[in-house]
Amino acid sequence: MAGDAVLLALYENPDDLAKAKQHLTWFLAQYWGGPMLFNENRGHPQLRMRHMPFRIGALERDRWLVHMLASVEQSGADESVRAELSEYFIKTSEHLRNDSELRITGAG
Repeated sequence: MAGDAVLLALYENPDDLAKAKQHLTWFLAQYWGGPMLFNENRGHPQLRMRHMPFRIGALERDRWLVHMLASVEQSGADESVRAELSEYFIKTSEHLRNDSELRITGAG
C-alpha cells in the first residue's frame, strides 16, 4: 500500500506508515484469536467508526482490497486459510465503505 497514491491520501502522515501498520497488525492478530493488543492499546476496534472520518468509496475499497488479497496470496498459507482470509477482507472492505458517490476520474 505504501506506493498507492489513492490510499496514501487517506493517511495523516503518508511518509510514515509505521503506526498504521502496527494498528493493522494488532487488529488482525486479535481478530484471528491472538493477543488482545489492539484492545489493550487502542480500545475496542469499532472499525466502521474509526474509518468514518475518511472518505472510503468504491475506488478506495477496491485499491485496499487489491493489496490485501495480494498479501493473502503471497502468504504461503494453505488454500483454506487463504480462502477464509480473502472472504473476510472482501466483506470488511465493503463494510467500511462510507461513500457511495460515483466519481469519474481520468475522463478526457
